[in-house]
Amino acid sequence: METYGWNEAMGMSLLEKLKADLQTAMRGHDQEAKDCIRVVMGEFPKLTVPIVLESGKKSSRPKSAAEITNDDILEVMKGLVKSERILLEAKKAASSRYLELLLAYLPQIVSREEVETWVRANIDLAQFKNAMQA
Repeated sequence: METYGWNEAMGMSLLEKLKADLQTAMRGHDQEAKDCIRVVMGEFPKLTVPIVLESGKKSSRPKSAAEITNDDILEVMKGLVKSERILLEAKKAASSRYLELLLAYLPQIVSREEVETWVRANIDLAQFKNAMQA
């Protein structure tokens, strides 16, 4: 599953990575990954842009591929993760490959210990009278 997932340091948009991963899944006959990516991409028509018609009536239209941002896709994925967690809770299951695949594309949450380690390594607290000034 190392081939699937995304982070901003990759130098490609999340949409480009999803398309590349879909091709990888298709070539590798990975049905679960293929289905997962297709579910995510199937949500894209729900991403809309508000418009005003000539009559003055407000409406919306689906975003084009060029208008879809990483943040849009991440919001879609967060919604799918939330739905999958509710479903797993109802099934009393711990996890699923579908959930693991979705989480591979979301930014990783940093633990409190990692934050504290980084702060100690990069911020000199001795220069402040108390830690709250840092």
